[in-house]
Amino acid sequence: MQTILVTGANKGIGLQLTTQLKERGDNVIAVCRTASPELLKLGPRVIDGIDVGSAGSIEGLKQALGDQHLDVIINNAGILRGDAFGSLNYDEMLEQYSINTLGPLRVTEALVDNLKEGSKVAIVSSRVGSIEDNGSGGYYGYRASKTAVNQIGTNLKIELAPRGIAVVLLHPGLVATEMTGGQGVTPAESARGLIARIDAACMENSGSFWHAEGYELPW
Repeated sequence: MQTILVTGANKGIGLQLTTQLKERGDNVIAVCRTASPELLKLGPRVIDGIDVGSAGSIEGLKQALGDQHLDVIINNAGILRGDAFGSLNYDEMLEQYSINTLGPLRVTEALVDNLKEGSKVAIVSSRVGSIEDNGSGGYYGYRASKTAVNQIGTNLKIELAPRGIAVVLLHPGLVATEMTGGQGVTPAESARGLIARIDAACMENSGSFWHAEGYELPW
């Protein structure tokens, strides 16, 4: 049994990650801003009131965990704001950067002492953060935030290597959630793939960028 912390655990992919990990016997710590009835019904340890975009909030998470050992941190919390060239909302772009890019860094930095050799850090990024794969444009803020978090993940690979902690960057696929307007595969299907990729993460492939379906993605 592993102890796994999941951010953004109250709905969508995060709720499914929590569900499936708990069903297989892992000890799940579910972190979110506001706990949903569905999450509370599952019965994991819930730490709510946590905004990964807030340094003070992450300090509260650190205090709540104390010296609790973590085998895996899954940085799943994120937001998407639609935008279009000519009417860009730069405040919303910065909000996405704060949550999607700096959020995983805040969480990982704050909780690094809860990790030990053999622990893993997973970051749910997105294929739209791939510069090489960008053939459609748009979503300036979201794309840039995910490209930047890929760089954060690469830095963390180097930073955490001496501690024996592996890092994996993940694309969940197009998933039918509030964020995508209900388009795509089910959160349950995406979560199954993400868990498989996290299980397969190790020091030898640390820092790589994977699709939930099991193939590596270009930067």
